[in-house]
Amino acid sequence: MTFKQLGTVLLLVGAVLAAPAIHAQTQIIDQVVAIVDDDVIMASELRERVAAVQETIKARGVTAPPEDELIRETLDRLILESIQLQKGTRVGVRISDEQLNGAVERIAAQNRMSIDEFRRALESQGQSYAQMREQLRKEMIIQRVQAGNVNQRIQITEQEVENFVSTQEGQKLTQPEYRILHALLPLSPDASESEVNAAEAHVNKMLRRIRGGEPFEAVVSTSRPPYAFSGGDLGWRKLDDLPSLFSDVAPALKKGETAEPIRSDSGFHLVYMADTSGGERMIAQTKVRHILVKPSEIMTDEEARELTQQLRNRVLNGEDFAELAREYSEDIGSAAEGGDLGWASPGQMVPEFEQAMAATDIGEVSQPVRSQFGWHILQVEGRRDQDMTNDAARAKAMNYLHDRKYQEELDAWLRQIRDEAFVDIK
Repeated sequence: MTFKQLGTVLLLVGAVLAAPAIHAQTQIIDQVVAIVDDDVIMASELRERVAAVQETIKARGVTAPPEDELIRETLDRLILESIQLQKGTRVGVRISDEQLNGAVERIAAQNRMSIDEFRRALESQGQSYAQMREQLRKEMIIQRVQAGNVNQRIQITEQEVENFVSTQEGQKLTQPEYRILHALLPLSPDASESEVNAAEAHVNKMLRRIRGGEPFEAVVSTSRPPYAFSGGDLGWRKLDDLPSLFSDVAPALKKGETAEPIRSDSGFHLVYMADTSGGERMIAQTKVRHILVKPSEIMTDEEARELTQQLRNRVLNGEDFAELAREYSEDIGSAAEGGDLGWASPGQMVPEFEQAMAATDIGEVSQPVRSQFGWHILQVEGRRDQDMTNDAARAKAMNYLHDRKYQEELDAWLRQIRDEAFVDIK
């Protein structure tokens, strides 16, 4: 945008923004302020967006930039949005009403409102619920367009993950997190032996109640002077961020457990593990094969079920499950491997398949089960508890590196599509 073009836009928008003050003398006609490929941006659209940005700035209590700068930045954002929305249209990106309704419900829930309450709150602030939905639909389209174009530009190698995990930053990121509740029974450093013994006896009494099933917070709050506890919820913390007094006991505590009382110069401490995240992950896995038969134009749903039943009977009569899978299964990904799906973790399969898998003993073949893909029979070959701790840590590191690269690649991609687009500022 040249200086002359910018000056023209600012004068035009300034006139439009000032329209209410001179409405009695002049009728302002909407005008095109920019042509963006096959789309146009109108002065009214820019005016509305600038007003919305100004309201946001005011609500946050921050200093607004000069008006000409605000208009320029807002117009640039509208141009980028137009480019991305046009890309979405060309590749067929669509947001269904069901998807949009789900997004609106999540926003309302985050604000602790029902949909009706959320609508009324918007309208009470002079905002249109319909316009909000349409803007949200545009933002969802833009997010999909960005993800589809930016993710393919991101390459993260196993070596990068390995190098990151070995750094101090990587080790801190992948450390387990603990949410600890702490209660301190204060005791003077020069307390007598009898006072120490009495305090210790009281703490042990509280510990027995907690381990007997009473809620930790309820128990410690019932103590009264001279045995009143202080403390509270330490929140989620990495191991390195915990006080040394707790970092020694935290790794050994499971969720819901309370450690033995800890004595320090301050008194007696009770430490309760309210929750953990990212620690040792043992996953129950099942080794399974399956045969999939899909209903089609030449095979009804009932005929598909009958075929899977016949195949099950043949296995029970001694035929090899894997050979039958190679011949009959319509699962392209596993048929050539004799229906072998490997070791399946919880949540990896569709619910109907998982339920049948859980109900089938090792070495047995399930009854036919219907899923969204068709009719299955499955054979369970083994079960195990697999330590996925390292895998979970590496996945967390991978996601972190991806998110860090995503913003860099997004900025580069936005500059690229802006340079490649036809933009004419009026």
